[in-house]
Amino acid sequence: METVTLNNGVEMPVLGYGVFQVAPAEAERCVADALSVGYRMIDTAQAYQNEEGVGAAIKKSGINRKDIFLVDKIWMANFEGDAPTKSIDESLRKLGTDYIDLMLLHQPFGNRYNAYRALEDVLKAGKVRAIGVSNFYPDHFIDLCHFMDVVPAVNQIETHVFTQQVEARKYMDELGVRHMAWGPLAEGKNGFFTNETLKAIGEKYGKTGPQVALRYLIQRGVIVIPKSTHKERMQQNLDLFDFNLSDGDMDEILKLDTKQPLIMPSHHNPEIAKMFMGFAPRNK
Repeated sequence: METVTLNNGVEMPVLGYGVFQVAPAEAERCVADALSVGYRMIDTAQAYQNEEGVGAAIKKSGINRKDIFLVDKIWMANFEGDAPTKSIDESLRKLGTDYIDLMLLHQPFGNRYNAYRALEDVLKAGKVRAIGVSNFYPDHFIDLCHFMDVVPAVNQIETHVFTQQVEARKYMDELGVRHMAWGPLAEGKNGFFTNETLKAIGEKYGKTGPQVALRYLIQRGVIVIPKSTHKERMQQNLDLFDFNLSDGDMDEILKLDTKQPLIMPSHHNPEIAKMFMGFAPRNK
């Protein structure tokens, strides 16, 4: 598996398996299947409610813990006071491990400053190896970096061929932060699986459209975590390292970018902000 080096020297795979929307009852089987076909990075979150299944699959796999890269996220309901640290301890318990490789803040809403300072503390304590954020738009991202001591190692944001995040990437590169994609298969929206551009390029390499889309992101330096509950598709999503897209292919796929979010509406939308406030406790 190819890796990238984070800004604190930690090595991270460029491809992993994501368990967003994997039911808790299915998580153990899905992660076990992913590990069996070769995945060595698993991305979960407190909000997914499947950490225990992830941990059980890893334990039963027989794979050495140091060979698996675990990504987790603190949910915004745990951003106040000492809740971030307590929630990380609970995640460690559920995952059955004494450290998490990369811990992220899941959303930019709520008391993100307090939560991120807690991440800095657990990083120093050795409970996590790297820290970062998720769903942070450039303004949220720049603001946080200005006030914190540790620059995030990763920003995990919606990224796929229809939402390529070219502008946001400029600011991540400027600060030495790795770009990680959630939803790299666009959750099948916008005709993703039948897209003619991806299909035509794939035919040149004997690959599927989704494989081309994932390869495109990897060649742009984006870390990807595609999700499937089907073992054969997990294998397909992993089979990306025996071909390289040409500059012409890359240019054609760049044209698919709408420069707008597709899966999750903009966090700058007041109605979306109001929705997230329902998950964020007030500091009274």
